[in-house]
Amino acid sequence: MCILNLYCTFKVKKILFIFTTKCILTITNYSKPSFLSNTSNYQIKTIVQKLQHEFNELKKRHSILVHQNFLGFIFFSMSITAILCSVHLWNIKIINTWLMVFWIAFWTSILHELEHDLIHGLYFKKNKWIHNFMLFFVWFFRPLTLNPWIRRYWHNYHHQHSGKVIDIEERGVTNGEKWSLIRLLITPDLVLGFLVRFHRLRKEIMNEHDNGTFTDKDLKKLKQTVLFGLLPFGIPLTIVFYIWILVHGAAFLNLLDLSDISTIQMLDSFISPIMFVFVIPNLIRQFCLHFITSNMHYYGDIEEGNIIQQTQVLNVWWTWPFQLFCFNFGSTHSIHHFVVMETFYNRQLIAKKAHEIMKRGGVLFNDTGSFTRSNNYHRVVSN
Repeated sequence: MCILNLYCTFKVKKILFIFTTKCILTITNYSKPSFLSNTSNYQIKTIVQKLQHEFNELKKRHSILVHQNFLGFIFFSMSITAILCSVHLWNIKIINTWLMVFWIAFWTSILHELEHDLIHGLYFKKNKWIHNFMLFFVWFFRPLTLNPWIRRYWHNYHHQHSGKVIDIEERGVTNGEKWSLIRLLITPDLVLGFLVRFHRLRKEIMNEHDNGTFTDKDLKKLKQTVLFGLLPFGIPLTIVFYIWILVHGAAFLNLLDLSDISTIQMLDSFISPIMFVFVIPNLIRQFCLHFITSNMHYYGDIEEGNIIQQTQVLNVWWTWPFQLFCFNFGSTHSIHHFVVMETFYNRQLIAKKAHEIMKRGGVLFNDTGSFTRSNNYHRVVSN
């Protein structure tokens, strides 16, 4: 009878353990890829569980954090209001142009984080009207970015194939490129980056398609992205920006006298505000974001599905000017790779404890050597 009781107790505990483990893995959106080593899987699972614990404790201490829809809409409204107020103050000449430009760049970095959370369905998932309303306006005030409904596909794809040739989202912002003047120039500009690298990226993707790692569905979506992803805002505004730069550059060098050309003057009075409100702030923001994200994500030689190898925490002191205009992305984005379904502001709030957990779990911090390795995790790339 004692042996039977011990056996039953053991079976019950085993069932409870399996059930609890499955619940934790479901909640944290983590499942073990079959090809990962037991050591890597244990490290990842430990990090995920400890991070999720920190998020849960945070919400217990601050009950307002469970009201995600409300907080998301507050950040959304506050950001757009701050942008519109700065434009009004600039228009009536209370603040100067560059103060407005950098102010807008900061607030659009919050809109970027909101878009990212919306892509993961963290706000108004059951109210499609408000959800899509927010998605449109975070795009409208960041008009050089990819259509967010299209980006949703590639961002989910990024989580599945981070660090691979087919990670379209990160490859699009120069991840995996050798550092050079060309990479520096194309870092903020999706259009220029596409044009400069079109033939090479096309060849890489078609090789992956021929090998069966990039499906027909993926290829069809990529064609749709190339044709429509930066319309109706991105491509037209980029073209106008470069024409605007050429005209003002010629005027600065005294090759063109704008005061003698009434048509250009009239057009410039309309175009310059668009450049200062919508284009230049977002080029600044995108340069900061793309510089940080493309260098904190590893590329090429990471173990498939190994979240520890997908990113580093990049928050070395000299990155702070960049962090300011991408909302501390380099310090907090790695947390997102482990626990996907948490908001950007929650990641900021647990960042300090999260860093301790991830460092103990093997996540790299400030591996600036990756800049010379084309963002590889291990090997040095030959020139």
